[in-house]
Amino acid sequence: MLCARAFFELQLAFARKVAALSGLPLHRALFDHTNLYIRFGLGRAFDPAHPRWREYLAGLAEAADPAGWTHDFYLADPAPFAAPEVIARVGCFSYSRLPGGQLRLHFENAEPDGHSPLARDRAERRRAELRALFAPLGRASDAAPTVIGTSWLYNLEAYRRLFAPAYLATARPIIGRFRHMPLWGQFLDRRGEVREGPARQFRERLDRQTRLDDLDGCFPFPVLRLEASAAELCRAD
Repeated sequence: MLCARAFFELQLAFARKVAALSGLPLHRALFDHTNLYIRFGLGRAFDPAHPRWREYLAGLAEAADPAGWTHDFYLADPAPFAAPEVIARVGCFSYSRLPGGQLRLHFENAEPDGHSPLARDRAERRRAELRALFAPLGRASDAAPTVIGTSWLYNLEAYRRLFAPAYLATARPIIGRFRHMPLWGQFLDRRGEVREGPARQFRERLDRQTRLDDLDGCFPFPVLRLEASAAELCRAD
């Protein structure tokens, strides 16, 4: 899925507001408060001296149309961005391993026909995928690894209904995830276009923003972090 130009316009606007409120140069606000570095496929080391990042900033400084330059730079090398290495996948769900040994749950649209993966008539299919994904790990409850989910999607009932109550009960907001898609993904639909309702709400909040310590409040949904054992995730319904 390729992201639309409007997605980058939102991030540029956010970085400009951060720079204005903080006194940081724009290049630093873009580095620390947008998803651009990852979206350009530069990995997760966040090296400000990365040649491609420096190339982007040099072009941005000369660009008459910053959003157009940013989108064109992204499209010029549309290789998949560096995602965590997936260990197992079933349908729309997969997991990778975190440095502490926990498993990180991922969700993406794997519906082949353009149907919404979170539609009500797909709910049982999604629950079955969760059970199949974690059943091999969850049979021995005492030894089952911990699964961690981090996403804005947990704010949506269409997503929440896929999971066991014990998992949902652990939800807590986390702040400052400005570099990552668990926050910025709330603006994209499954075709990579910007969802106008959330984007409009974001712009309105951004225009009113006067405090650097409440930047997360510009986003319609917070990122939520949840965790449970793989055995609990087997009981997705």
